[in-house]
Amino acid sequence: MSGAPAPVADVSINGIAVDAAGFPSPAAAAVRELLRQRAVASADITDGADAGDVDAAIERLLEREVRTPEPTEAECRQYYQANPQRFLRGELVMVRHILFQLTPGMAVNTLRARAEHILRELLKTPERFEALARECSNCPSAQHGGNLGQMQRGEAVPEFEKVVFEGAWTGIARQLVKTRFGFHIVAVDHRVAGRPVPFEDAREAIAERLRDSVQRRALEQYVRVLAGRAEVRGVDLAAAPTPLVQ
Repeated sequence: MSGAPAPVADVSINGIAVDAAGFPSPAAAAVRELLRQRAVASADITDGADAGDVDAAIERLLEREVRTPEPTEAECRQYYQANPQRFLRGELVMVRHILFQLTPGMAVNTLRARAEHILRELLKTPERFEALARECSNCPSAQHGGNLGQMQRGEAVPEFEKVVFEGAWTGIARQLVKTRFGFHIVAVDHRVAGRPVPFEDAREAIAERLRDSVQRRALEQYVRVLAGRAEVRGVDLAAAPTPLVQ
């Protein structure tokens, strides 16, 4: 019996079955096969090349056929002015939390209901936060009453930071915060306002962010165009974001 991984059932590009072994999803494998075939058609590579040569050929193909303009000074300044909260130096929050961790096989609704019950209790009796954190939290910070200490932007997952750094509120957030880890009850005890970073100091970081955004959209559009010209079975590449650039 062969030890080779089996292709994904019913997924093919122009009649060639897609093998998704080593890819995060069948769609990601299908995108690579679509690009491999384009590289063959463009004489960047021949059929039967090994994986390393295919990757290099796809990179050359994308560099040649997917061109993205450099962000202009005006675009960078517009982004800077529209997102002042992203460009603060020395901004700090003192944060506590209680994590209700989501693990494989766990009922999400049951976990959420438990977290909401504890949140309601804390909104009535906030002085119990430390005790309930020690009792209920699945984070190592539980032994410190849920205290995460000082936090700066970039130190937590985006969905958590969006809540704790938004506005000037303090106390216990009235809604649960959902992240990839589960549900959090969050309290902000103190804030230190940041100082604006001058545009000149932020320009390169802004340009990189805009460049990445434009490139992602261009790659997605390129793959959709190729998919529209190909016979794609078993996966909808024209309607989905491009897995290659996730």
